[in-house]
Amino acid sequence: MASNTEPDIRPDTENPDREGPEHTGEITNPDPKRWLALAVILSAAFMDLLDVTIVNVAIPSIQSQMKAGYSAIQWITAGYALAFAVVLITGGRLGDIYGRKRLFLIGMTGFTIASALCGFAATPGMLIGARVFQGGMAALMVPQVMAIIHVTFPANERGKVMGMFGGIVGSAAVAGPIVGGLLVQWNLAGLHWRPIFLVNLPVGIFGLIVAFRVISESRAPHATKLDLPGVGLSVVGLFMLVFPLMQGRDLDWPLWGWLMMAAAVPVLVGLVFYERAKGRRGASPLVELSLFQFRSFASGILTNLTFATTLGVFFLVWALYMQLGLGWTPLHAGLTGIPFSIGVSAAAGMSVQFLVPKFGRKVVQFGVLLMGGGLVLYIEMAKSLDLSFASWQMALPLLITGIGMGLVVAPIFDLILTDVPLRDAGSASGLLNTSQQLGQAFGIALTALVFFNMMGTHATKAVDDMKPDVTRALVAAGVPANQTDQIFAGFKQCTVDHAQEKDPSDTPASCRPQPGQDPKVGAVLQAQGAKAAQHTMVEGYETTLWFVAGGQFVVFLLMFFLPKNVRAKDARKGAEGTDADGAEDVAPVFAH
Repeated sequence: MASNTEPDIRPDTENPDREGPEHTGEITNPDPKRWLALAVILSAAFMDLLDVTIVNVAIPSIQSQMKAGYSAIQWITAGYALAFAVVLITGGRLGDIYGRKRLFLIGMTGFTIASALCGFAATPGMLIGARVFQGGMAALMVPQVMAIIHVTFPANERGKVMGMFGGIVGSAAVAGPIVGGLLVQWNLAGLHWRPIFLVNLPVGIFGLIVAFRVISESRAPHATKLDLPGVGLSVVGLFMLVFPLMQGRDLDWPLWGWLMMAAAVPVLVGLVFYERAKGRRGASPLVELSLFQFRSFASGILTNLTFATTLGVFFLVWALYMQLGLGWTPLHAGLTGIPFSIGVSAAAGMSVQFLVPKFGRKVVQFGVLLMGGGLVLYIEMAKSLDLSFASWQMALPLLITGIGMGLVVAPIFDLILTDVPLRDAGSASGLLNTSQQLGQAFGIALTALVFFNMMGTHATKAVDDMKPDVTRALVAAGVPANQTDQIFAGFKQCTVDHAQEKDPSDTPASCRPQPGQDPKVGAVLQAQGAKAAQHTMVEGYETTLWFVAGGQFVVFLLMFFLPKNVRAKDARKGAEGTDADGAEDVAPVFAH
């Protein structure tokens, strides 16, 4: 979440809003209001992270209340991540040019307005638009957090501040699902899921008032102009790649979608050539391509992207599985995730402080293998227990998976950046965070292929497995044995058609009651249909987990291209007088 220009300036603490010359070097006269400023910017970071984790729990409620199709569900989550990704580097650069406080206030204002628009959205389209706007505003607000910390706190206080930031990240990961589950289940004023967004309004308004008074303005000492053509090419290219993936299933994978994805390649290649030419002219490109000469960084971008893609698939499908597959309430689902969050938080602290300094790259490689092992254990238990899978039984595989993730997310940025010069650490961290957010967006888009697109196949298997139970229930309802096969065939067709519906709230023609049908038979088919839908969701979840687990093995292999150890940080300290090694300004935000 660092800005893409190394923030090494010293703010004017006597005139915090003065826009005059700024100085490089260590902070010798710390702002007395810096701890209040820290409280504000950390509350903004918490609000951003909380908002993301809350939404995952509320997705089934949003789908039900708004009659949203599967593609809309994907866009509600991926739209935020995609907007965050494509604006992130730009947001950091704008803060360097026009002032971090100014961009923080603009971003926080926009984020608060977007939260209100999300809370009052009347249609899925309005909610998606508000979420994209919210992600873009977060991308203006979030990069300023690390930059403001760096220019506000002296070196001897930054360790304590970063520890507090880590606590905020961990608490948001734990609190998000629980708070989301409570708000949805309480159904305050009959608003159902809407309070998960509206809760940001008082926090945002209060934060803006305090931030205006206590945060000092700062800029990069030699900030350059924004690379607008680079911004345009990156936004267009990424949109052309992601949009067809998100809409393909709903539109039966039209030819124009494939053509758009193919056309995205030359657009992104054109971005590379443009940025390279701009760098040769001595101008300031949006993407610093020279960073890719470092093998550790180039491979790290791909590793980070792949890892985040698997997580993007997992978190969305996990929320659907617990509520639509197992029939749990949002609060039940949120509380079930606590072992996972605890595992991530505990392992993240241990990996950075004790394990990576001693074992280096082996820690993150062990982490992804542990994640994969936890997911395989989860799959086997889900197959064995089926719909009787209880929260306490999930605790062990979730804890193992969380510990594995914690071993990865905290130290991986330090390993990837270890060869990057200090002067480029800000730009490199911006690219890493962008790849992370893009990975999450791609993962959610790929969910259409690995989950939603196979619903019909999973429904067929689920119904076939249920045939003995359905037949016995029909006979018990008075259906002659020689008629059960015919009724079951219709039931199977209905179940498969319903699973393949683009909008899960629609009722296919094959599911409409037959004229003269015995009400008892109708009740049996309705009850068995609900079970079939649950089994279909569970089958889809198990298949998707294999995809995620396999992705961890791919990440494990990619990690062999990372440095074996984090280099001695003292060797990377610059002559400017800063003690940061660049990694200090990097805050991975996998909660997104």
